[in-house]
Amino acid sequence: MWRSRKNRDRRTVTCIACGDSLLREDAREYDKEGDRWDRRDKEFEYLCTECDDNLCHQPRDGLEALICSIEADGLSREEFLGRYADAVGPDDRDDADATESRRRSDRDRERSDRDR
Repeated sequence: MWRSRKNRDRRTVTCIACGDSLLREDAREYDKEGDRWDRRDKEFEYLCTECDDNLCHQPRDGLEALICSIEADGLSREEFLGRYADAVGPDDRDDADATESRRRSDRDRERSDRDR
């Protein structure tokens, strides 16, 4: 007979972001390879709910390759970020359109923060 899910895993794990200890059942699984469903021969890391909520959960396909392609020895943080912004920035709009879009986005974000 199957055991109840509630009592399945009472071990303690450590959040890789903040270092807090918590029950495994209360933690979020983190898989560096991005495929938590393929569980064979993997060791998972864990995040507490608060740290997991603070992460961006957008797809990262191609991100590592992009970063490696613009990375160089001796590159300052500002130079790296400039290259990254150029690589992921809008291709088909001119700078004025991109600036206006960012302004609208900032305005929308400010309005939603006030409404909370």
